[in-house]
Amino acid sequence: MNIIVWTITILTQNRFPKPDFESGYVYPEQHYITPNEALWSYIDVAVLALLMGFVAWAVVRKQVRLPVILTSVASVAYFGFFRNGCVCSIGAVQNVALALTSDAYSIPLYVVLLFLLPIVFALFFGRVFCAGVCPFGALQELVNVKNYKLSKAVTRVLGIFPWIYLGFAVLFAVTNSRFIICRFDPFVGIFRLGGELPLILFGVLLLIFSVFTGRPFCRFLCPYGAILSLFAKISFWQVKITKKECINCQLCHNACPADAIHPPYDNKVKESRPTGVNRILRYMVILPLAMAVGATVMYMLSDNFSKVNNDVQLYDMVIQNETQPQETQSLELQAFYGQGGTAEKLETHVAAIKKEFRLWSGTVGAFIGLVIGLTLITLSTKRTRQQYEVDGAHCVACGRCFTYCPQNNRT
Repeated sequence: MNIIVWTITILTQNRFPKPDFESGYVYPEQHYITPNEALWSYIDVAVLALLMGFVAWAVVRKQVRLPVILTSVASVAYFGFFRNGCVCSIGAVQNVALALTSDAYSIPLYVVLLFLLPIVFALFFGRVFCAGVCPFGALQELVNVKNYKLSKAVTRVLGIFPWIYLGFAVLFAVTNSRFIICRFDPFVGIFRLGGELPLILFGVLLLIFSVFTGRPFCRFLCPYGAILSLFAKISFWQVKITKKECINCQLCHNACPADAIHPPYDNKVKESRPTGVNRILRYMVILPLAMAVGATVMYMLSDNFSKVNNDVQLYDMVIQNETQPQETQSLELQAFYGQGGTAEKLETHVAAIKKEFRLWSGTVGAFIGLVIGLTLITLSTKRTRQQYEVDGAHCVACGRCFTYCPQNNRT
């Protein structure tokens, strides 16, 4: 974005002719420095890959936590304060969604790399990006000193919100309306030491919660973390607490800030075959029903969602102005009428936008219904476990469990 602003500034320097002084005045020579933002973008990608590789080596191969702490400090310093928190794989979700659905939008290669690299690493090594490479997760990790546990039910219900956030982010991106992940980023204001006060206060509040419970933004808000969880669930080399035999001491479970270590559950009574079949049939009814309800509700609300679009807002302003003309028009209306715009042409354009919103709102609603249905199903099922096990989908690879496990401290 900065390079665009600088380019426009430079190109418009001579837009108007300079005054011709008769006094012999000589204009001073001017030099304009254009920042090589493209170079910095690929440096960011290289640093991202390097740090994720370092964390993967530490948590998967060596099972040590110190490199994660060092990476967190480096990430907050570089990606956070130096790069203003705007080198963001999280926000790249919107760019990718828009690029996949619009031929008019061209996505830069480095944005694609920012989006894909953490996913590739998650597929092989788990959520090493979340461990300390992401400046948002790193900042929360560095301030966390306590881990008050939330109940399983509360954690699972709150875990739905990242998927809902993801759904709305995609909805507003593919309709070319708004990049809400960037618009409502709670930590950028902190990294930039300025911004909108409500967002800064929200970021500070999240950090206060982070002191007492592990990573509330990562667990209950981050849409990109939700995507990574899908790939981390099936990663080739998942994080393991210890290479030795688990003694079920519970220390790792208490230390985990993401509540991603499941306790043993070995007294589960095996259900009969008819009971299992009936349970599966109920699930087959619940999921389509949840998707249908979600799609219907979102479809009915699509016109309200479309008001986020600038053109829809402009159309409402035009209709209001033509119904009740105002003596003083807004800048938007002045620009619209100044360019020869008419309400009829704008109405046709807005009708197409609302049609697109209805399509995507229904799709996103079905997706949200699917997530809610699957969450309810997972709350009702239990799997036999003999030992404490890491849940790869929710593990953020912070390495806290390594130092708490007595098996790792024995020679």
